[in-house]
Amino acid sequence: MSDIAEEIDLSHAGARVSGHGLDAWFLEAREMLKLAWPLVITQLAQMAIMTTDVVMLGRLGKTALASAALGNTVFFFTWLIGCGPVAAVSPMIAHILGENPKNRAGVRSATRMGFWSVLILSVPLVGFLLMARHTLLFLDQTEELATNAGVFVTALCLGLPFSLGYQVLRNFSTALSKPNASLWVMGFAIFFNAAGDYALIFGHFGFPKLGLMGSGIASACSYAFSFFAMVVVVQLMPALNKYRIFRRFHRPHWEKLVEVFRLGMPIGMTMIFEAMLFNSATLIMGTFGTAAVAAHQIALNVPSITFMVPLGIGMAATVRVGLAAGARDGEAVRRAGWLAIGMAAAFMTVTGVVLWLFPDKIAGAYFAAATANADVISLAVVFLHVAAIFQIVDGVQVTGALSLRGLKDARAPMWIAGASYWLAGFPMCLLFAFGFHLKGLGIWIGLACGLLVAAAAMCWRFWHLSRSR
Repeated sequence: MSDIAEEIDLSHAGARVSGHGLDAWFLEAREMLKLAWPLVITQLAQMAIMTTDVVMLGRLGKTALASAALGNTVFFFTWLIGCGPVAAVSPMIAHILGENPKNRAGVRSATRMGFWSVLILSVPLVGFLLMARHTLLFLDQTEELATNAGVFVTALCLGLPFSLGYQVLRNFSTALSKPNASLWVMGFAIFFNAAGDYALIFGHFGFPKLGLMGSGIASACSYAFSFFAMVVVVQLMPALNKYRIFRRFHRPHWEKLVEVFRLGMPIGMTMIFEAMLFNSATLIMGTFGTAAVAAHQIALNVPSITFMVPLGIGMAATVRVGLAAGARDGEAVRRAGWLAIGMAAAFMTVTGVVLWLFPDKIAGAYFAAATANADVISLAVVFLHVAAIFQIVDGVQVTGALSLRGLKDARAPMWIAGASYWLAGFPMCLLFAFGFHLKGLGIWIGLACGLLVAAAAMCWRFWHLSRSR
Protein backbone atom coordinates (compact mmCIF):
# COMPACT_ATOMS: atom_id res chain seq x y z
CA MET A 1 0.00 0.00 0.00
CA SER A 2 2.95 2.31 -0.47
CA ASP A 3 1.17 4.20 -3.26
CA ILE A 4 -1.86 4.95 -1.10
CA ALA A 5 -2.28 8.01 1.03
CA GLU A 6 -5.05 7.55 3.56
CA GLU A 7 -6.01 10.89 5.06
CA ILE A 8 -7.89 10.81 8.35
CA ASP A 9 -10.17 13.76 9.02
CA LEU A 10 -9.65 14.82 12.63
CA SER A 11 -13.12 16.33 12.72
CA HIS A 12 -14.61 12.81 12.75
CA ALA A 13 -15.92 13.17 9.20
CA GLY A 14 -14.32 9.90 8.19
CA ALA A 15 -11.29 8.83 6.23
CA ARG A 16 -10.74 10.21 2.75
CA VAL A 17 -8.86 7.72 0.61
CA SER A 18 -6.66 9.11 -2.14
CA GLY A 19 -4.34 7.31 -4.54
CA HIS A 20 -4.55 4.73 -7.29
CA GLY A 21 -4.63 0.98 -7.73
CA LEU A 22 -6.60 -1.92 -6.31
CA ASP A 23 -5.59 -1.15 -2.73
CA ALA A 24 -7.29 2.23 -2.95
CA TRP A 25 -10.53 0.53 -4.00
CA PHE A 26 -10.34 -1.84 -1.02
CA LEU A 27 -9.72 1.03 1.36
CA GLU A 28 -12.62 3.00 -0.09
CA ALA A 29 -14.85 -0.07 0.17
CA ARG A 30 -13.94 -0.37 3.84
CA GLU A 31 -14.80 3.27 4.52
CA MET A 32 -17.99 3.02 2.48
CA LEU A 33 -19.19 -0.05 4.36
CA LYS A 34 -18.25 1.46 7.71
CA LEU A 35 -20.53 4.39 6.98
CA ALA A 36 -23.19 2.49 5.04
CA TRP A 37 -24.11 -0.39 7.34
CA PRO A 38 -25.58 1.74 10.17
CA LEU A 39 -27.45 3.78 7.55
CA VAL A 40 -28.83 0.60 6.00
CA ILE A 41 -29.99 -0.72 9.36
CA THR A 42 -31.52 2.67 10.19
CA GLN A 43 -33.42 2.60 6.89
CA LEU A 44 -34.59 -0.94 7.59
CA ALA A 45 -35.68 0.17 11.05
CA GLN A 46 -37.78 2.92 9.47
CA MET A 47 -39.33 0.35 7.17
CA ALA A 48 -39.96 -1.89 10.18
CA ILE A 49 -42.08 0.92 11.62
CA MET A 50 -44.04 1.25 8.38
CA THR A 51 -44.38 -2.52 8.06
CA THR A 52 -45.69 -2.72 11.63
CA ASP A 53 -48.40 -0.22 10.67
CA VAL A 54 -49.31 -2.21 7.56
CA VAL A 55 -49.46 -5.55 9.37
CA MET A 56 -51.54 -4.23 12.28
CA LEU A 57 -53.94 -2.40 9.98
CA GLY A 58 -54.22 -5.58 7.93
CA ARG A 59 -55.85 -7.12 11.00
CA LEU A 60 -58.65 -4.58 10.60
CA GLY A 61 -59.30 -5.72 7.03
CA LYS A 62 -58.54 -4.62 3.49
CA THR A 63 -60.63 -1.43 3.70
CA ALA A 64 -58.50 -0.08 6.56
CA LEU A 65 -55.33 -1.14 4.75
CA ALA A 66 -56.40 0.55 1.51
CA SER A 67 -57.44 3.74 3.35
CA ALA A 68 -54.08 3.97 5.10
CA ALA A 69 -52.31 3.39 1.78
CA LEU A 70 -54.12 6.36 0.24
CA GLY A 71 -53.53 8.49 3.32
CA ASN A 72 -49.84 7.70 3.33
CA THR A 73 -49.71 8.66 -0.34
CA VAL A 74 -50.85 12.20 0.46
CA PHE A 75 -48.64 12.44 3.57
CA PHE A 76 -45.55 11.19 1.77
CA PHE A 77 -46.00 13.76 -1.00
CA THR A 78 -45.91 16.63 1.49
CA TRP A 79 -43.05 15.02 3.42
CA LEU A 80 -40.94 14.91 0.27
CA ILE A 81 -41.49 18.63 -0.35
CA GLY A 82 -40.17 19.38 3.13
CA CYS A 83 -37.42 16.79 2.92
CA GLY A 84 -35.77 18.32 -0.16
CA PRO A 85 -34.09 21.27 1.63
CA VAL A 86 -33.39 19.01 4.60
CA ALA A 87 -31.54 16.55 2.33
CA ALA A 88 -29.21 19.36 1.21
CA VAL A 89 -27.64 19.49 4.68
CA SER A 90 -25.57 16.32 4.21
CA PRO A 91 -23.75 17.22 0.94
CA MET A 92 -23.26 20.81 2.15
CA ILE A 93 -21.51 19.60 5.31
CA ALA A 94 -19.48 17.03 3.36
CA HIS A 95 -18.16 19.71 1.00
CA ILE A 96 -17.38 22.02 3.92
CA LEU A 97 -15.37 19.33 5.72
CA GLY A 98 -13.70 18.10 2.54
CA GLU A 99 -12.37 21.60 1.97
CA ASN A 100 -11.58 22.39 5.62
CA PRO A 101 -12.01 19.67 8.29
CA LYS A 102 -11.90 22.26 11.10
CA ASN A 103 -14.72 24.49 9.87
CA ARG A 104 -17.19 24.03 12.72
CA ALA A 105 -18.92 27.33 12.07
CA GLY A 106 -19.75 26.28 8.51
CA VAL A 107 -21.19 22.97 9.70
CA ARG A 108 -23.23 24.72 12.38
CA SER A 109 -24.69 27.30 10.00
CA ALA A 110 -25.62 24.67 7.38
CA THR A 111 -27.42 22.59 10.02
CA ARG A 112 -29.15 25.62 11.52
CA MET A 113 -30.49 26.69 8.13
CA GLY A 114 -31.76 23.14 7.64
CA PHE A 115 -33.91 23.65 10.74
CA TRP A 116 -35.05 27.01 9.44
CA SER A 117 -36.26 25.34 6.24
CA VAL A 118 -38.38 22.99 8.36
CA LEU A 119 -39.97 25.92 10.18
CA ILE A 120 -40.64 27.77 6.93
CA LEU A 121 -42.30 24.82 5.18
CA SER A 122 -44.17 23.03 7.98
CA VAL A 123 -47.15 25.40 8.31
CA PRO A 124 -48.30 25.30 4.66
CA LEU A 125 -47.59 21.55 4.40
CA VAL A 126 -49.64 20.70 7.51
CA GLY A 127 -52.44 22.92 6.16
CA PHE A 128 -52.45 20.91 2.95
CA LEU A 129 -52.59 17.62 4.86
CA LEU A 130 -55.68 18.74 6.74
CA MET A 131 -57.45 18.80 3.36
CA ALA A 132 -56.52 15.17 2.54
CA ARG A 133 -60.14 13.97 2.25
CA HIS A 134 -61.03 16.66 -0.28
CA THR A 135 -57.82 15.99 -2.21
CA LEU A 136 -58.60 12.30 -2.53
CA LEU A 137 -62.20 12.94 -3.56
CA PHE A 138 -60.89 15.31 -6.25
CA LEU A 139 -58.64 12.46 -7.42
CA ASP A 140 -61.72 10.24 -7.92
CA GLN A 141 -61.30 7.99 -4.88
CA THR A 142 -64.38 6.44 -3.30
CA GLU A 143 -66.18 8.31 -0.52
CA GLU A 144 -65.44 5.57 2.04
CA LEU A 145 -61.72 5.34 1.32
CA ALA A 146 -61.27 9.13 1.10
CA THR A 147 -63.09 9.74 4.40
CA ASN A 148 -61.15 7.06 6.25
CA ALA A 149 -57.85 8.26 4.78
CA GLY A 150 -58.70 11.83 5.81
CA VAL A 151 -59.21 10.76 9.41
CA PHE A 152 -55.88 8.91 9.34
CA VAL A 153 -53.93 11.86 7.86
CA THR A 154 -55.50 14.42 10.22
CA ALA A 155 -53.86 12.62 13.13
CA LEU A 156 -50.64 11.80 11.25
CA CYS A 157 -49.93 15.36 10.04
CA LEU A 158 -49.04 16.58 13.54
CA GLY A 159 -45.86 14.51 13.33
CA LEU A 160 -44.61 16.10 10.08
CA PRO A 161 -42.44 18.89 11.61
CA PHE A 162 -40.86 16.42 14.02
CA SER A 163 -40.11 13.96 11.22
CA LEU A 164 -38.38 16.66 9.16
CA GLY A 165 -36.48 17.93 12.21
CA TYR A 166 -35.25 14.41 12.86
CA GLN A 167 -33.99 14.22 9.28
CA VAL A 168 -31.93 17.39 9.77
CA LEU A 169 -30.22 15.87 12.80
CA ARG A 170 -29.75 12.58 11.00
CA ASN A 171 -28.13 14.22 7.97
CA PHE A 172 -25.91 16.25 10.29
CA SER A 173 -24.64 13.16 12.12
CA THR A 174 -24.29 11.15 8.90
CA ALA A 175 -22.16 13.83 7.23
CA LEU A 176 -19.87 13.62 10.26
CA SER A 177 -19.64 9.84 9.81
CA LYS A 178 -21.59 9.23 13.02
CA PRO A 179 -24.56 7.25 11.65
CA ASN A 180 -24.87 5.17 14.81
CA ALA A 181 -26.58 8.12 16.48
CA SER A 182 -29.70 7.81 14.35
CA LEU A 183 -29.47 4.01 14.41
CA TRP A 184 -29.97 3.83 18.17
CA VAL A 185 -32.82 6.31 18.06
CA MET A 186 -34.63 4.43 15.31
CA GLY A 187 -34.19 1.13 17.15
CA PHE A 188 -36.08 2.49 20.15
CA ALA A 189 -38.65 4.12 17.85
CA ILE A 190 -39.62 0.69 16.47
CA PHE A 191 -40.79 -0.45 19.90
CA PHE A 192 -42.38 2.92 20.69
CA ASN A 193 -44.43 2.85 17.48
CA ALA A 194 -45.39 -0.82 17.84
CA ALA A 195 -46.63 -0.23 21.39
CA GLY A 196 -48.55 2.84 20.24
CA ASP A 197 -50.17 0.94 17.37
CA TYR A 198 -51.13 -1.97 19.61
CA ALA A 199 -52.61 0.35 22.24
CA LEU A 200 -54.44 2.85 20.04
CA ILE A 201 -55.58 0.73 17.08
CA PHE A 202 -57.00 -2.14 19.14
CA GLY A 203 -57.66 -0.41 22.49
CA HIS A 204 -55.16 -2.11 24.80
CA PHE A 205 -53.43 -0.88 27.99
CA GLY A 206 -56.52 1.13 28.91
CA PHE A 207 -56.52 3.25 25.76
CA PRO A 208 -59.61 3.63 23.55
CA LYS A 209 -59.94 1.56 20.37
CA LEU A 210 -59.37 4.17 17.65
CA GLY A 211 -58.61 2.05 14.58
CA LEU A 212 -57.22 4.13 11.72
CA MET A 213 -57.03 7.31 13.78
CA GLY A 214 -55.10 5.39 16.44
CA SER A 215 -52.53 4.36 13.86
CA GLY A 216 -52.10 7.99 12.76
CA ILE A 217 -51.71 9.19 16.35
CA ALA A 218 -49.17 6.46 17.11
CA SER A 219 -47.09 7.34 14.05
CA ALA A 220 -47.17 11.07 14.85
CA CYS A 221 -46.04 10.37 18.40
CA SER A 222 -43.23 8.14 17.14
CA TYR A 223 -41.99 11.00 14.90
CA ALA A 224 -41.93 13.33 17.92
CA PHE A 225 -40.17 10.68 20.01
CA SER A 226 -37.50 10.20 17.31
CA PHE A 227 -36.80 13.94 17.08
CA PHE A 228 -36.43 14.56 20.80
CA ALA A 229 -34.41 11.37 21.29
CA MET A 230 -32.06 12.48 18.50
CA VAL A 231 -31.63 15.87 20.18
CA VAL A 232 -30.58 14.10 23.37
CA VAL A 233 -28.14 11.85 21.51
CA VAL A 234 -26.53 14.81 19.73
CA GLN A 235 -26.07 16.58 23.05
CA LEU A 236 -24.55 13.49 24.69
CA MET A 237 -22.07 12.56 21.92
CA PRO A 238 -18.91 14.70 22.23
CA ALA A 239 -18.11 14.33 18.50
CA LEU A 240 -21.48 15.92 17.65
CA ASN A 241 -22.04 18.20 20.63
CA LYS A 242 -18.84 20.14 19.95
CA TYR A 243 -20.48 21.72 16.88
CA ARG A 244 -23.11 23.35 19.14
CA ILE A 245 -25.69 23.33 16.38
CA PHE A 246 -28.38 25.08 18.45
CA ARG A 247 -26.10 27.97 19.39
CA ARG A 248 -27.56 31.33 18.28
CA PHE A 249 -30.39 29.49 16.60
CA HIS A 250 -32.20 32.75 15.86
CA ARG A 251 -29.29 34.11 13.78
CA PRO A 252 -29.79 33.75 10.01
CA HIS A 253 -27.08 32.80 7.56
CA TRP A 254 -28.68 33.98 4.35
CA GLU A 255 -26.09 32.46 2.02
CA LYS A 256 -26.51 29.01 3.56
CA LEU A 257 -30.30 29.34 3.65
CA VAL A 258 -30.34 30.18 -0.05
CA GLU A 259 -28.08 27.19 -0.73
CA VAL A 260 -30.33 24.90 1.31
CA PHE A 261 -33.26 25.78 -0.93
CA ARG A 262 -31.27 26.13 -4.17
CA LEU A 263 -29.79 22.66 -3.74
CA GLY A 264 -32.65 21.16 -1.76
CA MET A 265 -35.65 22.00 -3.90
CA PRO A 266 -34.31 20.12 -6.97
CA ILE A 267 -33.43 17.23 -4.64
CA GLY A 268 -36.99 17.28 -3.34
CA MET A 269 -38.41 17.39 -6.86
CA THR A 270 -36.20 14.44 -7.85
CA MET A 271 -37.61 12.40 -4.98
CA ILE A 272 -41.14 13.59 -5.73
CA PHE A 273 -40.91 12.60 -9.40
CA GLU A 274 -40.04 9.03 -8.39
CA ALA A 275 -42.21 8.69 -5.31
CA MET A 276 -45.27 10.22 -6.90
CA LEU A 277 -45.01 7.83 -9.83
CA PHE A 278 -45.49 5.01 -7.33
CA ASN A 279 -48.10 6.97 -5.37
CA SER A 280 -49.98 7.81 -8.57
CA ALA A 281 -49.96 4.10 -9.27
CA THR A 282 -51.66 3.64 -5.90
CA LEU A 283 -54.34 6.17 -6.85
CA ILE A 284 -54.90 4.46 -10.22
CA MET A 285 -55.16 1.13 -8.40
CA GLY A 286 -58.03 2.66 -6.45
CA THR A 287 -60.07 2.69 -9.65
CA PHE A 288 -59.66 -1.10 -9.90
CA GLY A 289 -61.16 -1.77 -6.45
CA THR A 290 -60.16 -2.30 -2.84
CA ALA A 291 -58.44 -5.65 -3.47
CA ALA A 292 -56.15 -4.10 -6.08
CA VAL A 293 -55.13 -1.27 -3.72
CA ALA A 294 -54.45 -3.66 -0.84
CA ALA A 295 -52.39 -5.98 -3.09
CA HIS A 296 -50.47 -3.02 -4.46
CA GLN A 297 -49.73 -1.83 -0.93
CA ILE A 298 -48.33 -5.24 0.04
CA ALA A 299 -46.33 -5.62 -3.16
CA LEU A 300 -44.96 -2.10 -2.76
CA ASN A 301 -44.07 -2.59 0.88
CA VAL A 302 -41.82 -5.58 0.17
CA PRO A 303 -39.51 -4.02 -2.47
CA SER A 304 -39.57 -0.84 -0.37
CA ILE A 305 -37.88 -2.87 2.37
CA THR A 306 -35.19 -4.21 0.04
CA PHE A 307 -34.77 -0.70 -1.40
CA MET A 308 -33.61 0.54 1.99
CA VAL A 309 -30.25 -1.20 1.53
CA PRO A 310 -29.18 0.58 -1.69
CA LEU A 311 -30.70 3.77 -0.27
CA GLY A 312 -28.44 3.48 2.78
CA ILE A 313 -25.45 2.77 0.53
CA GLY A 314 -26.40 5.78 -1.58
CA MET A 315 -26.58 8.02 1.50
CA ALA A 316 -23.07 6.90 2.39
CA ALA A 317 -22.01 7.64 -1.20
CA THR A 318 -23.32 11.21 -0.85
CA VAL A 319 -20.93 11.79 2.04
CA ARG A 320 -17.98 9.90 0.52
CA VAL A 321 -18.33 11.60 -2.87
CA GLY A 322 -18.90 14.96 -1.16
CA LEU A 323 -15.74 14.68 0.92
CA ALA A 324 -13.71 13.81 -2.18
CA ALA A 325 -15.32 16.60 -4.20
CA GLY A 326 -14.68 19.16 -1.46
CA ALA A 327 -11.00 18.11 -1.49
CA ARG A 328 -11.02 18.31 -5.34
CA ASP A 329 -9.92 14.67 -5.68
CA GLY A 330 -11.51 13.43 -8.93
CA GLU A 331 -10.16 9.89 -8.65
CA ALA A 332 -11.68 9.47 -5.18
CA VAL A 333 -15.00 10.87 -6.48
CA ARG A 334 -15.19 8.23 -9.21
CA ARG A 335 -14.11 5.42 -6.91
CA ALA A 336 -16.71 6.21 -4.23
CA GLY A 337 -19.58 6.56 -6.70
CA TRP A 338 -18.94 3.42 -8.73
CA LEU A 339 -18.34 1.33 -5.62
CA ALA A 340 -21.73 2.36 -4.24
CA ILE A 341 -23.48 1.54 -7.52
CA GLY A 342 -21.77 -1.86 -7.71
CA MET A 343 -22.61 -2.76 -4.11
CA ALA A 344 -26.26 -1.87 -4.64
CA ALA A 345 -26.52 -3.90 -7.84
CA ALA A 346 -25.01 -6.98 -6.16
CA PHE A 347 -27.39 -6.87 -3.21
CA MET A 348 -30.49 -6.28 -5.32
CA THR A 349 -29.63 -9.24 -7.53
CA VAL A 350 -29.98 -11.50 -4.48
CA THR A 351 -33.27 -9.94 -3.34
CA GLY A 352 -34.69 -10.22 -6.86
CA VAL A 353 -34.15 -13.97 -6.80
CA VAL A 354 -35.89 -14.24 -3.40
CA LEU A 355 -38.93 -12.24 -4.54
CA TRP A 356 -39.24 -14.34 -7.68
CA LEU A 357 -39.10 -17.67 -5.84
CA PHE A 358 -41.30 -16.98 -2.78
CA PRO A 359 -43.97 -14.36 -3.63
CA ASP A 360 -46.92 -16.38 -2.28
CA LYS A 361 -45.34 -16.90 1.14
CA ILE A 362 -44.37 -13.22 1.36
CA ALA A 363 -47.84 -11.96 0.43
CA GLY A 364 -49.61 -14.41 2.73
CA ALA A 365 -47.65 -13.19 5.75
CA TYR A 366 -49.57 -9.90 5.71
CA PHE A 367 -52.92 -11.42 6.65
CA ALA A 368 -54.13 -13.41 9.64
CA ALA A 369 -56.77 -15.14 7.48
CA ALA A 370 -55.22 -15.90 4.10
CA THR A 371 -58.34 -17.64 2.74
CA ALA A 372 -60.56 -14.61 3.32
CA ASN A 373 -58.09 -12.43 1.42
CA ALA A 374 -57.19 -14.85 -1.38
CA ASP A 375 -58.01 -12.27 -4.06
CA VAL A 376 -55.55 -9.79 -2.59
CA ILE A 377 -52.79 -12.39 -2.21
CA SER A 378 -53.13 -13.65 -5.78
CA LEU A 379 -52.77 -10.11 -7.15
CA ALA A 380 -49.84 -9.37 -4.84
CA VAL A 381 -48.00 -12.44 -6.17
CA VAL A 382 -48.27 -11.12 -9.73
CA PHE A 383 -47.00 -7.69 -8.69
CA LEU A 384 -44.11 -9.17 -6.70
CA HIS A 385 -42.89 -11.04 -9.77
CA VAL A 386 -42.52 -7.72 -11.57
CA ALA A 387 -40.83 -6.21 -8.51
CA ALA A 388 -38.30 -9.05 -8.60
CA ILE A 389 -37.37 -8.12 -12.15
CA PHE A 390 -36.74 -4.41 -11.49
CA GLN A 391 -34.74 -4.85 -8.26
CA ILE A 392 -31.33 -4.26 -9.85
CA VAL A 393 -32.24 -1.11 -11.77
CA ASP A 394 -33.99 0.28 -8.68
CA GLY A 395 -30.80 -0.08 -6.66
CA VAL A 396 -28.63 1.37 -9.41
CA GLN A 397 -30.78 4.45 -10.00
CA VAL A 398 -30.88 5.50 -6.34
CA THR A 399 -27.14 5.07 -5.73
CA GLY A 400 -26.43 6.89 -8.99
CA ALA A 401 -28.69 9.79 -7.96
CA LEU A 402 -27.21 10.03 -4.46
CA SER A 403 -23.65 9.91 -5.82
CA LEU A 404 -24.59 12.89 -7.99
CA ARG A 405 -25.97 14.59 -4.88
CA GLY A 406 -22.51 14.29 -3.35
CA LEU A 407 -21.27 16.41 -6.28
CA LYS A 408 -24.00 18.97 -5.51
CA ASP A 409 -25.47 18.09 -8.88
CA ALA A 410 -29.18 18.52 -8.24
CA ARG A 411 -30.81 20.08 -11.32
CA ALA A 412 -29.77 17.47 -13.90
CA PRO A 413 -30.94 14.52 -11.75
CA MET A 414 -34.23 16.37 -11.27
CA TRP A 415 -34.77 16.57 -15.04
CA ILE A 416 -33.61 12.98 -15.50
CA ALA A 417 -36.11 11.81 -12.89
CA GLY A 418 -38.90 13.86 -14.40
CA ALA A 419 -38.28 12.49 -17.89
CA SER A 420 -37.70 8.90 -16.76
CA TYR A 421 -40.74 8.57 -14.55
CA TRP A 422 -43.25 10.86 -16.23
CA LEU A 423 -42.31 10.81 -19.92
CA ALA A 424 -41.40 7.10 -19.94
CA GLY A 425 -42.76 5.33 -16.84
CA PHE A 426 -46.19 6.92 -16.38
CA PRO A 427 -47.28 6.69 -20.05
CA MET A 428 -46.20 3.05 -19.99
CA CYS A 429 -48.35 2.50 -16.88
CA LEU A 430 -51.39 3.89 -18.68
CA LEU A 431 -50.62 2.05 -21.92
CA PHE A 432 -50.26 -1.38 -20.32
CA ALA A 433 -53.01 -0.89 -17.72
CA PHE A 434 -55.71 0.52 -20.00
CA GLY A 435 -54.46 0.16 -23.58
CA PHE A 436 -53.55 -3.51 -23.19
CA HIS A 437 -56.18 -4.07 -20.45
CA LEU A 438 -53.63 -5.51 -17.99
CA LYS A 439 -54.91 -3.32 -15.13
CA GLY A 440 -52.66 -3.67 -12.06
CA LEU A 441 -50.04 -5.78 -13.83
CA GLY A 442 -49.77 -3.13 -16.54
CA ILE A 443 -49.11 -0.46 -13.93
CA TRP A 444 -46.25 -2.47 -12.46
CA ILE A 445 -44.72 -3.05 -15.90
CA GLY A 446 -44.78 0.72 -16.44
CA LEU A 447 -43.03 1.28 -13.10
CA ALA A 448 -40.26 -1.08 -14.16
CA CYS A 449 -39.80 0.81 -17.45
CA GLY A 450 -39.41 4.13 -15.63
CA LEU A 451 -36.80 2.73 -13.24
CA LEU A 452 -34.79 1.24 -16.11
CA VAL A 453 -34.57 4.57 -17.93
CA ALA A 454 -33.64 6.40 -14.71
CA ALA A 455 -30.87 3.93 -13.85
CA ALA A 456 -29.25 4.25 -17.27
CA ALA A 457 -29.46 8.07 -17.29
CA MET A 458 -28.18 8.54 -13.72
CA CYS A 459 -25.18 6.30 -14.34
CA TRP A 460 -24.37 8.12 -17.58
CA ARG A 461 -24.58 11.48 -15.79
CA PHE A 462 -22.24 10.35 -13.01
CA TRP A 463 -19.78 8.91 -15.54
CA HIS A 464 -19.79 12.18 -17.47
CA LEU A 465 -19.33 14.48 -14.44
CA SER A 466 -16.79 12.30 -12.63
CA ARG A 467 -14.71 11.92 -15.79
CA SER A 468 -14.58 15.71 -16.23
CA ARG A 469 -13.16 15.98 -12.71
